[in-house]
Amino acid sequence: MRKESTGARKEDNLDVLHQYRCSKKINHYSKFSMRASSVHLESASLQNTVVGSRRASFVSQWRNMSASVTTEETNQKNVQPPPLSGEESETVKKLTLEIDKLNKELEEWAQKEKILQDKYKRALADSENLRIRLTKQIEDAKLFGIQAFCKDLLEVADILSKATESVPKEEVQESNPHLKSLYEGLTMTEAQLQNVFKRHGLVPVNPLNEKFDPNLHEALFQQEVQGKQPGTVVVVSKVGYKLHERVVRPALVGVAKGP
Repeated sequence: MRKESTGARKEDNLDVLHQYRCSKKINHYSKFSMRASSVHLESASLQNTVVGSRRASFVSQWRNMSASVTTEETNQKNVQPPPLSGEESETVKKLTLEIDKLNKELEEWAQKEKILQDKYKRALADSENLRIRLTKQIEDAKLFGIQAFCKDLLEVADILSKATESVPKEEVQESNPHLKSLYEGLTMTEAQLQNVFKRHGLVPVNPLNEKFDPNLHEALFQQEVQGKQPGTVVVVSKVGYKLHERVVRPALVGVAKGP
């Protein structure tokens, strides 16, 4: 029994000692945290104080500088230039005259430059117009270079047309093989010649029963024709031709006239 009571007392003493040590540590930690928070607050307040003082000093310095600059500008405006001596005034007058002379020369050169620019632009426009005209002439030469040759061939076409028209149609039969062959050869030659004309832009103008056009037709006579309005082409003596819308030969026609 004494041994058990002695062991129980020892355990109680150990518990009391452990509780005492734990409470001592807690008190130590609480004191350390309080000191750390106080140090943090003191450092923050010190930092705010330093920043505020620096800001105030910067603002005061800036105000002082602006006030000094304004004062210097005012003083410079109020300061009058010192009077010039005789030699200095003569030098200033000479320089002023020289500057005026140079300004006048500059204006004259500006006017000359403007005139030269106008001449240059006109020369460019003239050269462009010349280029366009030459290009048009070259194209016309390519198109109408064969005009004289076509005009000479028209006589051949007229002769072939008259030859085929002069052959009586009733005589062109199997009983007359020579005449038939000759007629067929003439018609084939005429058709081939017309195809060549068309391929090179030469087209016939046959204005029968059309309105008379002085740009395309040449009137040989006028006659009264019943049922035809005045100015209508009633007879075509010779067919006209155009080469690429240019008249090579006007059509020779007879025109109906009014009563």
